[in-house]
Amino acid sequence: MATETFDPNQSVSLTDTARKFFASKLAKQDGGVVRLSTKESGCTGYAYVLDIVDAPEQGDSLLDFDGVSIAINKESLRLLQGTEIDLVREGVNQVVKFNNPNVVAECGCGESFSVN
Repeated sequence: MATETFDPNQSVSLTDTARKFFASKLAKQDGGVVRLSTKESGCTGYAYVLDIVDAPEQGDSLLDFDGVSIAINKESLRLLQGTEIDLVREGVNQVVKFNNPNVVAECGCGESFSVN
């Protein structure tokens, strides 16, 4: 299987809080990678998809953040360029947030986004 490795500073970044969160999830899975992709969804266009998988898929870009591997779907790279992934607390919940500079509009519920 071919994967391509990118410099995290050029595509997607991960805050330390998010890195620790994903590291704990991966430890419970006994390894694997976090896979990030997008899908057409909602009233605005696209939605983020996060999965814990055993290995990247063919053509995924693989980023490493101090032992946390994130595989990014090749077709999603254009939409995610420059995105910072963070983990924030909202009340009693923790939520993964995508600070994506490419987003020009989001739906009211925050589930979907559009880009130029």
